[in-house]
Amino acid sequence: MDFLVIDDDKVFREATCLLIEDEGHRADTAGSAEVAITLLKEEKFDGVLLDLNLGRDNGLAILPQILKIRPNLPVVMFSAQGTVSKAVQAIHLGAVDFLEKPFTRGQFHAVLARVKKFTQMGDQIERLEQEVRDTHAQNPEPLFDFETPSMKSVMDVLGRSAKTAASVLILGESGTGKSVAARALHENSHLGDKPLVTVSCPTLSKELLESTLFGHVRGAFTGAIKDQWGKVRAASGGTLFLDEIGDLPMEIQPKLLRLLQEREYERVGETVTRQADVRIVAATNRDLKKRVSDGAFREDLYYRLNVISVRMPALRERPGDLLRFARHYLKHFAKQCGRPLERFSEDAEAAIRFYSWPGNLRELRNAIERAVIMGTGTEISVADLPGELRSDSAAIDSPHGEPALVDAGAMISLEKLEEIHIRRVLERTASLGQAADLLGIDQATLYRRRKKMGLE
Repeated sequence: MDFLVIDDDKVFREATCLLIEDEGHRADTAGSAEVAITLLKEEKFDGVLLDLNLGRDNGLAILPQILKIRPNLPVVMFSAQGTVSKAVQAIHLGAVDFLEKPFTRGQFHAVLARVKKFTQMGDQIERLEQEVRDTHAQNPEPLFDFETPSMKSVMDVLGRSAKTAASVLILGESGTGKSVAARALHENSHLGDKPLVTVSCPTLSKELLESTLFGHVRGAFTGAIKDQWGKVRAASGGTLFLDEIGDLPMEIQPKLLRLLQEREYERVGETVTRQADVRIVAATNRDLKKRVSDGAFREDLYYRLNVISVRMPALRERPGDLLRFARHYLKHFAKQCGRPLERFSEDAEAAIRFYSWPGNLRELRNAIERAVIMGTGTEISVADLPGELRSDSAAIDSPHGEPALVDAGAMISLEKLEEIHIRRVLERTASLGQAADLLGIDQATLYRRRKKMGLE
């Protein structure tokens, strides 16, 4: 935590800073109200220790100014001439505590503990409020009551590992919902009321990524004008989610391994070893085993991350969930855009079912949002869907030189149309069971028809 000590007595300021730093925190000082107000406008602090008497200035007069600049900032008043009435007045004006000089180390530690708890509660409330605002404004609520067996299995593993401290590795193609799974894991864990902090590994240079993760001290590199805590510190007590860990630069991998094994790290440009209290959850769309064999990812780091691993199935492997997600997005975006759209036409549902969705849930979300914007009336038609879906549902040749399965009315027999349909469904599903579910027949029947068509 970062504190600002405001006192006109230099000896007392420095002694108080030493006490704060002994507790593992950082402190800046101000000898006057003018300097303090300037610092509060330019920098972020987690708490303020304010003397009641600042020479010509009165701490009780400065307190409202501080809270106007930084609402909800915890301020502790202290004074050598403290009285009950002054303490009551300070609390009434917004101070969180009052400490009489001289105080003992134990009294000071107790006050710091209260300030820390107050700050954590404020940060948590602010974070939760922002998350609610962002979620309601931008995203539909995620669905977790999956019908696809593979997804049920994934959620079962995540549910059982949530209450442990084990690292979790979430694999899967881009857009399959890895970050949603990480959030669900965190919220259902024993750390659910603590921070969930995300770092996107491919979006920053090696130098910036290291600083973002671990923090830096002033002067560590060009542009480092002040000390900065990193995401590891921000996630203290909670979960650090490393998105696209497969793109983590080799130079940073040993430091992450040390964080996982020893729970230790140093800020960039600093030699002080600090303790980390975070759970690591990582995700990637890369084949990490191949990255290890190619020399692009450390084998020891891979095994350390891979304590618990799950693979998020691609959307094409989840036919039982596909239309449920599509209808879920339709409801959300219709409400957001103020459109009376209530359903998909039969042709639109067919196009959604038989498109391969290479971009997975992210592509589906964007496609439905576009369809809602383009749609008229009360239902989404094929014409409202993106061009890729329309072309898939048009009368084109299949890889086997046959008419497309949705080309209703093609000049072929019913038996041939059935064969084409079964072929295409088998191509687009991950297992015989999924194909049978989609076709509405049992696996034994599908097995016999597949054998008859020579598809074994």
